[in-house]
Amino acid sequence: MAQGCFITGTDTDIGKTYVTLSIMQVLKQKGYQVAGLKPIATGCVQGKNNDALALQKQSSVNLPYHFVNPYGFQAAIAPNIAIEQAGVMINFSEILDNYEIVQQQVDYVLVEGIGGWLVPLNQRQSVADLAFAFNLPVILVVGMRLGCLNHALLSSCCMLQQQVSVLGWIANQIDPQMLALVENIKTLKRQLPIPLLGIIGYQANTLQYTEEFAKYFDIYIP
Repeated sequence: MAQGCFITGTDTDIGKTYVTLSIMQVLKQKGYQVAGLKPIATGCVQGKNNDALALQKQSSVNLPYHFVNPYGFQAAIAPNIAIEQAGVMINFSEILDNYEIVQQQVDYVLVEGIGGWLVPLNQRQSVADLAFAFNLPVILVVGMRLGCLNHALLSSCCMLQQQVSVLGWIANQIDPQMLALVENIKTLKRQLPIPLLGIIGYQANTLQYTEEFAKYFDIYIP
């Protein structure tokens, strides 16, 4: 049965998909079969989301689109509002059924959330509830820009208080002009109670992963 992780972020538009694709690329280069899922997406065009399509293309197996993204909404707005306007009820069981089928076909399944950790999906459930339903360790993507320290510390604090299994965090430089980038990463390494798994430079093609990342994904570092 496949291993995997749930990928969330400190905010929206901080590079969750980019990081997910980068991890998938690393695993494929190491000879693993991988699949990427994005169960809920907004901003769909003709029923399909660009991020979900990228995950579908990067996957090692040919997955039907509805397996990758069973719930897609046209409006590029907060998911709970898009879901309510569409008159749809999100069924976690359907999402998990797709996941169980996919995980039989690959070595690793990467599941990308939507927005940040506590983004609501309806009046009762949030992205955190979706992550708990998958029962996968979580990777927090920190979009490196001014304000990221507070966002990262709050997100990790919330996760640990909820007793979720957090694999670690990845620094993704989304602001090419960010001042004191190295110092900000050092600050987070000191203050975040979870390990740094990797760093991705601005529009870089590769993930510079750490020993903690390699250990979880069973990658040999010479």
